[in-house]
Amino acid sequence: MDFFFKPRGIAIIGATSNSLKGGYSILRNLMNGFKGGIYPVNPRYTEIEGMTCYPSVQKVPDPVDLAIVFVPAARVPQLIRECAKRGIPGVMIESGGFAETGEQGIALQETLKQIAKETGIRLWGPNCMGLVDAVHRYIFSFVSQSIWDERFVAGDISLIVQSGMLSGVFLIDAMTHGTMDVSKVCSIGNKADVDECDILEYLIGDPDTKVVGLYLESIPDGRRFMEICRRSQKPIVILKGGKSPKGAEAAMSHTASLAGNGAVISGAMKQVGVTEADDFKQMLDICRSLAMFPKLSPQSSGRVAVITYSGGAGIVSSDFIDALGLELADLSQTTRDAMKTVFPEWMPVSNPVDLWPAVESNGADKAYITAVRAACADPNVDAIFLHIFVGGFSLTPDMESVAEEVRTSGKPMFCFLMGNAEEAREVHIRTQRLGIPVFRELYRAAECIRAVFSYKKAIERRKPAVASPSPVSISDKFCKILGTEKGSLDEHLSKQILGACDIPVVEEKIISSAEEAQMTALGYGFPVVMKGLSPGEVHKSDLGLVRLGITTVNEAKSGFEALERAMEGKGNILIQRQIQGGLELIAGLVKDPQFGPCVMCGLGGILAEAIGDVVFAAAPLSQSEALDLIGRLRTQKLLNGFRGFPPLDRKALAQILVRLGELGCAYPRIQEIDINPLIVSKGRPVAVDASIIL
Repeated sequence: MDFFFKPRGIAIIGATSNSLKGGYSILRNLMNGFKGGIYPVNPRYTEIEGMTCYPSVQKVPDPVDLAIVFVPAARVPQLIRECAKRGIPGVMIESGGFAETGEQGIALQETLKQIAKETGIRLWGPNCMGLVDAVHRYIFSFVSQSIWDERFVAGDISLIVQSGMLSGVFLIDAMTHGTMDVSKVCSIGNKADVDECDILEYLIGDPDTKVVGLYLESIPDGRRFMEICRRSQKPIVILKGGKSPKGAEAAMSHTASLAGNGAVISGAMKQVGVTEADDFKQMLDICRSLAMFPKLSPQSSGRVAVITYSGGAGIVSSDFIDALGLELADLSQTTRDAMKTVFPEWMPVSNPVDLWPAVESNGADKAYITAVRAACADPNVDAIFLHIFVGGFSLTPDMESVAEEVRTSGKPMFCFLMGNAEEAREVHIRTQRLGIPVFRELYRAAECIRAVFSYKKAIERRKPAVASPSPVSISDKFCKILGTEKGSLDEHLSKQILGACDIPVVEEKIISSAEEAQMTALGYGFPVVMKGLSPGEVHKSDLGLVRLGITTVNEAKSGFEALERAMEGKGNILIQRQIQGGLELIAGLVKDPQFGPCVMCGLGGILAEAIGDVVFAAAPLSQSEALDLIGRLRTQKLLNGFRGFPPLDRKALAQILVRLGELGCAYPRIQEIDINPLIVSKGRPVAVDASIIL
């Protein structure tokens, strides 16, 4: 990928002297910063801006490693062929008019893919804004030349942005506010060839990048993306667009419909230690925080000391810290005694530390430094959340001295800033230069504190990928069904297959008469359940084909007859032992178009979709990964035993999830598996209803 990021020479195909055109902006941006050869290409000119303009890329002299193309879409395929013939290894196609425009554009983009496949040339784009490298002052883009009039300070955060205009907006916003310095911004557009995986892999090895942030609308090769993230020693933050449930509207199972809200992507990202953001500014703020604090002490657990000038701000900060799963530090007596030296006698010291009385007595510098020094030395404190105000009230300490204290301690500090706009902007920039991230909102600061400590925990939990799933041993009959059948298998057959994979299933039997129903019920012992298995129907309860709580032989007889009438002689009738339990779970597998087979578990029964406490992970899973997956559910109180119910046997559930993943990987025609409910009886989960969809 070096020919994209470090080319020796660049051909601009579509260069022009018309200052209103993108081809002119690309040329001028290169002239302002690029030190290699610059070769305008346009048969209409012999010279542009005092530079020789070449009639075709074939005439461009060596060395030329990269071509930037900005011409109408219809002309692009032929020009790419000419670049390949010329021996240029990479092309950035910044022209639009491809897959984003409809059928004709899709056909053009497919042609580009075919050319890349045939020739080996690498294509970045189309429909993108290219690359901006602030470290080397490279702008390989038609972004407005006014970018050079702004602060152009290199940082250590690199961005990969699928949206072309959004990448430009990120850059201009960061530069003009002066509070976010970037290393590289990569706009990848339609991803005909080069995609987020190629660029992410490059940036992970880039010495000028500490953190990578991504805005993506699709991740076509989810498995490769996960593996790159799993290997990364640098933090990765992702904002995924298009996570709405629309894609699951036609789903036949609970598992698939629950996957449609982006839960698969979120689960896969958690699996490999990627931090997920919910909006653009939040993504940038999290990137900035992780860049400043990529590694924390092994003993750090997220205990925060809040040092504020306002009791109200301290209370609200405490609320946010608690809500986000962090902890207010329990200050040691030594720390309290040290802080007490700057407080009036009547003022007790607690966390949050309200410094206003100390500032009134001793001034901001002495009050803040005393409090910060004591917090930094406290073994019970993992991070300091500092509140300052500029433009009045003398509430701005000497931030250089503050920064030195936290730097010496090795503990992260986060700063909440309010005050006069111009003065606040200067303090904001200066403080971040000192390695302290600054925020204008308490909640965003708390989110970023959580992100830093969550990243530490995620890396500690991150497991190597399962090299290969264990083989699934089932009968030839079942193998044939999974290899040839289509659509939904009925509940009984689905559970027979699951049982063959060592997944616990309820004892049950297909019956053909009322008398057999009565005899089987007596054999199982009451209560029993009876179900009608109508071909192609998954949701039996919605069709009135489930009879629960049958407690007598007469009820068994009448239940059979009612189901037989309801199904009009089509399908089978199933009788099963009614499992007595409290907690109902759901487990399953869905074949995701981006991440392949993914295992799911969550709260089941009728609450599965109402509450939506479900988690996903890409298969295959190790036992420890499956246990981690269970640990991500919100309803941990229920799993640990609630109101007299025994706690869930987590190892037993983890083994079910492992086996589901192995089954999905072994038989790629499985589209979905849905076990709902998975009833927990005496702590152990048992599948009482299930479907496999091929």
